[in-house]
Amino acid sequence: MEATLQIRKRGVLTLPSELRERYAIQEGDAFRLVDMDGIFVLTPMVPMAPELAQEIERARLEAGVSLEELLKGLREQRQRFYQEKYAADQTT
Repeated sequence: MEATLQIRKRGVLTLPSELRERYAIQEGDAFRLVDMDGIFVLTPMVPMAPELAQEIERARLEAGVSLEELLKGLREQRQRFYQEKYAADQTT
């Protein structure tokens, strides 16, 4: 499909309704604009947080780890990281 777009006041760009319907583009959807030496590529920004949360939950259940155990382990890891990263700086 080919379409002519016009930049309006304040840089607003309107996508043709045919494209919005075909790709289920909704108001508020985020896109990344990549400039390839004057050729603009517009790609949707896919939120990764929900997918990552599902993957973490699946792994947690497969490992048989409770949420409390997971959170405790994360706190311990954060403390170890902090000690390794900053403890040497504090003693010098």
